[in-house]
Amino acid sequence: MTTKKYPHLYEPISVAGCLFSNRIIASATGYLDTVGNREDGFYHTPYAAAYYERLAIGGAGMVTVGSCYIDKKYGDFGNYHVFLDDPQSIHSFYHIANSITRHGKVASAEIIHCGLYSNRATGEPSYGPIAMEDNGRPIYEMNEEYILSLIERFANAAAFAKKCGFNMVTIHGGHGWLISQFVNPKLNTRKDRWGGAPIENRARLAVEICKAIRKKVGPKFPIEIRISGSECYEGGYGIDEGIALAQQLDGYADLIHVSAGSHERDEVFTITHPSMFLDEGCNSVYAAEIKKHVSQAKVVTVGGFSDPGLMEEIIASGKADFVAMARSLIADPDLPNKIRTGRENDIIKCMRCLSCFSTVQTYGKFYCAINPKTGHEYEEKFDIPAAIKKKVLVVGGGIGGMQAALTCAERGHEVILCEKQSRLGGVLRCEEKVSFKKNLDRYLNAQERAVQENPAITLHLNTTVTPELAKSMKADVIIAALGAHPVKPPIKGIDGKNVMAAEYAYENPEETGSSVAILGGGLVGVELGIFLAQLGKKITIIEMLDELNHGGNHLHAKGLAVEIQKYGINVNLETKALEITDKGVIAENNDGQKLFEADTVIYAVGQSPRQEEAMALHDCAPEFYVLGDCVSPKNITNATSAAYKIARTIGRYGI
Repeated sequence: MTTKKYPHLYEPISVAGCLFSNRIIASATGYLDTVGNREDGFYHTPYAAAYYERLAIGGAGMVTVGSCYIDKKYGDFGNYHVFLDDPQSIHSFYHIANSITRHGKVASAEIIHCGLYSNRATGEPSYGPIAMEDNGRPIYEMNEEYILSLIERFANAAAFAKKCGFNMVTIHGGHGWLISQFVNPKLNTRKDRWGGAPIENRARLAVEICKAIRKKVGPKFPIEIRISGSECYEGGYGIDEGIALAQQLDGYADLIHVSAGSHERDEVFTITHPSMFLDEGCNSVYAAEIKKHVSQAKVVTVGGFSDPGLMEEIIASGKADFVAMARSLIADPDLPNKIRTGRENDIIKCMRCLSCFSTVQTYGKFYCAINPKTGHEYEEKFDIPAAIKKKVLVVGGGIGGMQAALTCAERGHEVILCEKQSRLGGVLRCEEKVSFKKNLDRYLNAQERAVQENPAITLHLNTTVTPELAKSMKADVIIAALGAHPVKPPIKGIDGKNVMAAEYAYENPEETGSSVAILGGGLVGVELGIFLAQLGKKITIIEMLDELNHGGNHLHAKGLAVEIQKYGINVNLETKALEITDKGVIAENNDGQKLFEADTVIYAVGQSPRQEEAMALHDCAPEFYVLGDCVSPKNITNATSAAYKIARTIGRYGI
């Protein structure tokens, strides 16, 4: 084991009497899989404790438990949150804190009040810096009495967190929520000591919260505050206000955690949580600037990190004292330990697709597109090994097939993987030229390498599995992961020389003209349009439905929308293509027929599952499973999840 390559990243540091074993922070993530009800209170489940514990086991020096709300009646953002002002939640929070601290890691509770954005889901009154409206909802101005009681609530919440076993607290003061609402000079136009032009007034709430917490918790308990260094949108505050806020907090907060953007503005949501279209560590510039202007507080930077060399450089150069990550540790909680032990090539690098955040909002748990163990931390703790070792034939070496083969091998089975192409990776290999998919390509390469190097897997490339071949292998189990093929729409002119499938266009972008019409507004078509637009081409998207299809990933859709606007992509909804000519596409919408001129027409209207090929193998082994696109075309998250779950089932129950 060595830390010589990244000495600054793994240098221990003591802050306010608390020892951090390294400079990597698992940034706040809120687990929404809770039990209880709104009237009596929600409480964390064992699944939540296992999730946070897995982050601690993976080596992060500090793990932040997100979404710990301080005001059950007036401070909640949505459903299913756990509250620090609910005394009945003490056992819930104790188990969460203990799951982290028993591994020698620092546990922090992120304490939150959403201000004017509170209670959108409950109908209870909402309070903010000033009286206003939020999408028709009345927002009431916080009076002096309420503000003072709110400060006391923050302090009590911190004291309660300490009682529950947390080592510190993280005040959420950014992303458009309560504290940043007070800091914003265009929003906070109060005339009293809590607002107006002077930054001392607009920062007073944050400062007084820090002071009140310190009084309650004592000196040996770090206080971190997350701020937006810049809100990054017209009407939000910029870096100058971020610096001024940090200077006001310096000496009251022990760590200033510098993020950016706002949760409540779609155009900058994917700056707060950098999308795949942005550079790694793109928000570190705000932390670096603030670091120059504070003298006592340690500075934390966050925003799409996964490269250890970049993280080391940031710490070594003094741009920040800590690097925080959320999605990168959801994709691979072992990232810190892998870096420390020289296994950087084994890191599962986050694609920044936002599947994890979309799924936690929808299903209460984080599910990662490329790490199917995420969301199953509790089951993994008590995993039952396969009772019977079996011979498993996996047909298809795409994303699902590779995962199925690796999980079966991990569980002790003998595996044969057959792929009809000359390399593994399946249809997604067509995107390897796309810059914003570089981490997907890296993942496919890593999976391919893992398959090739696994002694329990016998790999056959350039092999089409017929029923005869399948029977001759005498497998106990067949997993059909044959995928799907693109649908070719029955449109006049579809076989023209200026027409191609999306997969071909991804592989041969140089063969597309300067203007391109794409038939289909799903993820494949939209991302292809962005890729070609980045190459300088004029893009038109034609979609029959009344909205673009984000494939269930509603947060990634925000990033796509930003890129569509950025590159001026012409999106035409409720528009049906009638004919393709050498001039472009003749289509029809509510305004009648129209010619969309284009040098090249690309069809991306969906995938047809290879069900017949899969079903031809169904009686070639005692057990038979189908997964991924050959069942029904979905997405990467579904493919890896199904592969993982099927593989864990095989031989487990003595069948």
